[in-house]
Amino acid sequence: MWRAYLGLIRKEFIQVFRDRNMLRMIFAMPVVQLILFGYVVNIDVKNIAVDVYNYDRGQYSREFIDAFKAGGYFVLRDAVTDRMDNPLWTLDDRFKKRESEMALIIPEDFSDRLTQYERVTVGLIADGTDANSARIGSGYAFQIVQKFSQKKTGFTLPVQVRSKILYNPEAQSVYYMIPGIVATILTMLTVMLTSMAIVREREKGTLEQLLVTPMNSITLILGKISTFAILGIIEMIFTLVLGVLWFGIPFAGSPLLLFALSFLYLLTTLGMGMFFSNISSTQQQAMFFAWFFFVFAMLTSGFFTPISNMPVWMQYVTLINPMRYFMDIVRGIMMKGSGFTDLLDNIYALVIFGLTIFSFSFLRFKKRIV
Repeated sequence: MWRAYLGLIRKEFIQVFRDRNMLRMIFAMPVVQLILFGYVVNIDVKNIAVDVYNYDRGQYSREFIDAFKAGGYFVLRDAVTDRMDNPLWTLDDRFKKRESEMALIIPEDFSDRLTQYERVTVGLIADGTDANSARIGSGYAFQIVQKFSQKKTGFTLPVQVRSKILYNPEAQSVYYMIPGIVATILTMLTVMLTSMAIVREREKGTLEQLLVTPMNSITLILGKISTFAILGIIEMIFTLVLGVLWFGIPFAGSPLLLFALSFLYLLTTLGMGMFFSNISSTQQQAMFFAWFFFVFAMLTSGFFTPISNMPVWMQYVTLINPMRYFMDIVRGIMMKGSGFTDLLDNIYALVIFGLTIFSFSFLRFKKRIV
């Protein structure tokens, strides 16, 4: 069995490297995407999730918080924690779990100082993983502070903001885009290669030739999809190395954790590829289904637009997109150093998607070729 399995993988690699069009897609695609998304794309943001640490609780602090609620730029949440003496501890956990994007810290003497027209400093901490959100959100906050100071005191000096951006201090948008490209390339490559390669075998009649060999159907299926899983991981490594060395993207977390969860995600993408190959009669049909899935997955994953900026009904639609959860995993591990426990919600989702999609597609594909 093992000899047949390894021999089939070897055959698939030879076939892939003989196909010039496939080679272009495998090796040229990540370079083009890195250049385009790394240098070109910019994103507008709204509905930034902000934790509010109000140590003052006076009239001025309440009015100051209300000023942040106008315009729809921020969604404020009153922070209640046992560690209010050091909000950075709580924020680190909430940022890693993507429960918050910014924090507003109001000192306990805020109202008293404003009443006496004295200078007072508030704290603003941003999650720099999404550099665009952090930069624009900080800009919105400064404008709100200036208008509030002007309104309450007649001049803009009393309230000052001391801001800090975590994980991406330079607020470079490329740091946000490159980890997202890692997720998109792994998705597109494995789904398309799996669906098209199997259909191509059926079109040429070579699939039937493989079926008459002593190899059983399970070995046949695993041998073919293992090739595309290996190619996907190789492509992922290539993209990561290029992103880190060329663009200087930081890698704060565990590479082993990232690759382990990438293999988990491959259950979903390979399963989708098998499903598309099962419902397609030609390579063109397989390409259409794979491309439609990829466009939907990319647009609803938060790659271009933060999910919080989408309409409410669309935010619910994104819950059925497995790429959404893997996108959070890649960005969390690379930018924030998120650990296993920080990503549990995303991991649970990938387990459900992976086991369901892969098992269904595997059994249906096995039934068709037998």
